[in-house]
Amino acid sequence: MSVHTQIKRLTIPQLQAMKGEQKIVSLTSYTAPFARILDEVVDFILVGDSTAMVGYDMPDTLSITVDMMAQHAKAVVSATQRCAVVVDMPFGSFQESPEMAFRHAAKLLRVSGADSVKIEGGEYLAETTRFLVERGIPVLAHIGLMPQYFHTMGGFKAQGLSDEAAERIYQDALAQEAAGAWGIVIEGTAEPLARRISEAVSIPTIGIGASPACDGQVLVAEDIFNLTHGRIPKFAQQFSDVAAVIREGVTAYATGVREGSFPSLDHCFGVKK
Repeated sequence: MSVHTQIKRLTIPQLQAMKGEQKIVSLTSYTAPFARILDEVVDFILVGDSTAMVGYDMPDTLSITVDMMAQHAKAVVSATQRCAVVVDMPFGSFQESPEMAFRHAAKLLRVSGADSVKIEGGEYLAETTRFLVERGIPVLAHIGLMPQYFHTMGGFKAQGLSDEAAERIYQDALAQEAAGAWGIVIEGTAEPLARRISEAVSIPTIGIGASPACDGQVLVAEDIFNLTHGRIPKFAQQFSDVAAVIREGVTAYATGVREGSFPSLDHCFGVKK
């Protein structure tokens, strides 16, 4: 009789329990091949609406739909066994009302099998967070620099640099914690503020351009692998040059085709040896 070892996926309560015990590691992924590799290392994968810009070359994150996000998340969930999976609620899918948010969040989790949704918004969306959590949908909040609000923020600019702005974001964090969010992403925010929030709240903070004091970190995977077209953001670091490896492989393939060394008869069917 064969013995199968069942790998249990990290749960949201387990991620919460990591606060103060060990740093939480997260990266974005939108496809099965990428997710399968990340699953071996990270604690949770964020299926971010950044796929609009990274995967579809859109100018911002505003045009991606619930159905598109659900299918990307489904691919990530199918390809992973160990890490938790969090999926972004795209622009326009939750801002109108808590009821609207629930319908779209329920669809995202039902179609994809993801463990949690993420919503961008502070104190003014705390009611929505509470509505979702009370109905069984885990919520990862997102405050500070919020890409879905870049029109009202005047672009992708660091947040919390003035005392007034810092206090507003601090209150956003407290409100989301009180509403039942299991964690808070803090993006593009003044470091002292992100540190203050991380020390004040009892739930994990996940930094992206925030502070080393955050309980975990998340980055867009393509940024750290040199797969992003254009400038790497200030808050990211290139940890490997995957683009160079792909380029080398493509060049070798093209050379083989042009020189006639690929395909050989070993790659063909019906050939008698």
